[in-house]
Amino acid sequence: MEQGEPAPDDGNTPRIPAPRAAGDDLAHGSAAFVPGPREGNRFRAPDPEPIPPSAEPEATVPEADPHTTPPPPLAEPPSHTVLKSLLGAWALAACSTEETDAVEAHLTECAPCADEALRLRDAVGLLQTERSLDLDPMLRARVLENCLLRRPARIPVPAWAAPYDAETARLDALLNDFGDAEWHAPVRLKWFDGRRPADRRTTVAGVIGHLMAVDALVATALGLDEPVPLDAADAAGGPTARTEALWRAGPYPLTRTVREPWREQSHTLIRTVSFAGGGVAELAVPYGEFALSLQDAMLDRAFECWIHAGDIADAVDYPYEPPSGAHLHDMIDLAARILPAALADRRRAGLASPARGLVTAGSPGRSLRLEIEGAGGGDWHIALDSPAAVASPEHEVAHVALDGVEFCKLAAGHVPPEEAAVGQLGDREAISDVLFAAASLSRL
Repeated sequence: MEQGEPAPDDGNTPRIPAPRAAGDDLAHGSAAFVPGPREGNRFRAPDPEPIPPSAEPEATVPEADPHTTPPPPLAEPPSHTVLKSLLGAWALAACSTEETDAVEAHLTECAPCADEALRLRDAVGLLQTERSLDLDPMLRARVLENCLLRRPARIPVPAWAAPYDAETARLDALLNDFGDAEWHAPVRLKWFDGRRPADRRTTVAGVIGHLMAVDALVATALGLDEPVPLDAADAAGGPTARTEALWRAGPYPLTRTVREPWREQSHTLIRTVSFAGGGVAELAVPYGEFALSLQDAMLDRAFECWIHAGDIADAVDYPYEPPSGAHLHDMIDLAARILPAALADRRRAGLASPARGLVTAGSPGRSLRLEIEGAGGGDWHIALDSPAAVASPEHEVAHVALDGVEFCKLAAGHVPPEEAAVGQLGDREAISDVLFAAASLSRL
């Protein structure tokens, strides 16, 4: 036997066992590996058996997964007629997302439908005007009223203090989300000094400091502490002197830290007058050159709080609604009651026409009928010749009609008397005197 030649198989040569199939193959029913004919000490793989044509495996199609939703067939885009019929619903924002996308895609391609869509959108705007997304400013008052109807307050807020309570709460809500930039936004305070418009520039924080300083007039009348200690001259100088003293007392301009003492002072005022009861309503509150009863002073503070809240809202470009009709009516009534005295002061200063004849206290005299339209409206007769005279409708010489908010802005010095949008009838001189007297009610 030559080297390299395999030994003949005599039947006694040990045989190498064939490899076994893997366990997982057997487990799946696969056939075990069967060795082919032996070639020396090796085995060759068996030749594959031919597969008859009839037994060729067919292409298997994977079974659909019952948990998988097949994609919907592609839908054809809606026709022009369908899309045109959806324009009305689209203008009302009543379409689904898919319909909205289809309509808006169509409007970029179809000029007639685009024109029709614009007309429909304009018509919808006429049907329903845009409104502020903010909560109704009177929501708080209605909720409190509903709660008090169910369970009356043990210590109710006097009716004459309710406007101040409402207006300070509204202003506090406006300030709630202000950042540092808004607190330092410039604000122009405007008033009428008796002869011409006047103004003073400050910041939002400066306005809150001004409100706090003047509210302290009421606080000290009730025996409460001053928010900022003042000397005797400033304390007796009225609203302007108090404001200037507060602005000088600390770093100027003021910062957002002024909100908390103003807020605490307003809450303390409400609590104090509520616990004091109705007996303090006529308590005198000195304003420097004049005095008001406590109930009128609280109404005056509510009026100024609303006016300056509007100034702040204008400075930060934010909408701000007027007070409720009932509170606005009370504010207008206060101004109408003060007008005869303001007119007499202007007459003494040579800024108004002289009185017509001698009018004794309690006797009827010439009057002007002030008609206020809109929310808080009503009719008032203003005595023209003397604050002590009785404003008699029988002696009416002039009639003025204007909107309630417009009249309040006139009384706040925010509308010049010459530009007040009014309806006028009768004595032009008397009308001019009353309009200028109304503007002179304003102050810093």
